[in-house]
Amino acid sequence: MDKEIANLIHEEQERQRHGFELIPSENYVSRGVLEANGSVFTNKYSEGYPSFEGLTEWMDERIAEEILPNRRYYGGQENTDRMERVAIARACRMFGADHANVQPHSGAQANMAVYNAWMEPGDKILGMDLSHGGHLTHGAPVTQSAQIYNFIRYKQKDTTTGEIDYDELEEIALKEKPKILLVGYSAYPRIPDFKRMAEIGNKIGALLMADMAHVAGLIVGGEHPNPFDYGFHVITTTTHKTLRGPRGGLILTKGKVGDPIKKAPPKTLENIPTLIDKSVFPGTQGGPLMHTIAAKAVAFGEALQPEFKVYATQVVKNARILAEEMQKLGFILLTGGTDNHLILADVHKSFGIDGAEAERVIDEIGLSLNKNSIPDDPLTMFKPSGIRLGTPAITTRGLTEKEMPQIAKWLKAAIDARDDEVKLAELKQEVAEMAIRFPLPSDPKKKAKK
Repeated sequence: MDKEIANLIHEEQERQRHGFELIPSENYVSRGVLEANGSVFTNKYSEGYPSFEGLTEWMDERIAEEILPNRRYYGGQENTDRMERVAIARACRMFGADHANVQPHSGAQANMAVYNAWMEPGDKILGMDLSHGGHLTHGAPVTQSAQIYNFIRYKQKDTTTGEIDYDELEEIALKEKPKILLVGYSAYPRIPDFKRMAEIGNKIGALLMADMAHVAGLIVGGEHPNPFDYGFHVITTTTHKTLRGPRGGLILTKGKVGDPIKKAPPKTLENIPTLIDKSVFPGTQGGPLMHTIAAKAVAFGEALQPEFKVYATQVVKNARILAEEMQKLGFILLTGGTDNHLILADVHKSFGIDGAEAERVIDEIGLSLNKNSIPDDPLTMFKPSGIRLGTPAITTRGLTEKEMPQIAKWLKAAIDARDDEVKLAELKQEVAEMAIRFPLPSDPKKKAKK
């Protein structure tokens, strides 16, 4: 019906089919997730929450069969209520949570909702420094959160290994007494010491919050520690990235589940689930995107299947092999390698090229990654020293360890040929020839020839 947009959708499909996404915050969704996200649930306004009255077990997906009095501001909610309860139940099963709010539109809004639930303007949050791997929503000066709350930061002690300076972190925590101790990252290839973090936070009575947007799928797949196992109170995440769902946010909590439509309960750790529900709606957002929640439910169902653990294991294997192969070719990697899905390379120190130029030439051959600052970067944020890449999406496409050496060679070859348009075109053809052998998961299945 709209040829201009239809053509752009087709062109994007072809771009994805003939190249590989190496951006660690991106992935490819299944056909089921894609169809749910484009379903008629997009037509429905559902401000409020489904009721759980009389339901005592989150894990029982028979809740989808129950039609209960809802706590919505609009009628016609019998299907949205049951669908959202399924999404919540599956999210709780994935992470071992007491409650889940599946309504946040993004990871950034999920974080803002937690801050709003627990903090007052001017209160302190202790989080990872952005230049050392933290996220914009962890107090970057350009964000709204930094205008409202007082962020203080911890850093890596040794960027060659990625070790966080826990002694300094504890010293800062005891001195500043932040109300939230935030563990989370968007460019950190190692695994933090959640036990030590929890011990520090408990000493000062802080809310223990883990922003696991990048590694949520690895947690579900058993390849990364679950912060709840160490006493954390809240986990926020996106639902894309390693979870392979639609673009959106999710908040998981431990504590007592109450009615968010009633008067707010006291600000205690036990009441965190209800406080956060009230903070999401009506505190920080209006109507939830029910089509996206439907797609989240599908993705959560996929993540609960045994094959998802196989996927998560392969993501980590691929990342480690790719990191090793890149190092053989002269890439200097921050923290010396990776424990998760993500690799951060200093291309300025490695090859005398800035990250923006590296991103451009590598994208030109059909491999997408992103420029990224490194700890204490001597260059600017628009032309930083580093590039950030990862393996969630290419693993979804079916690539394994045996393809990682070739990926590394293409990365180096693109940088070497950055001024050679003929060579770059040859490399793009090579990438496309491999990519077409690994269909997108949303592509229709081809029938076998008789």
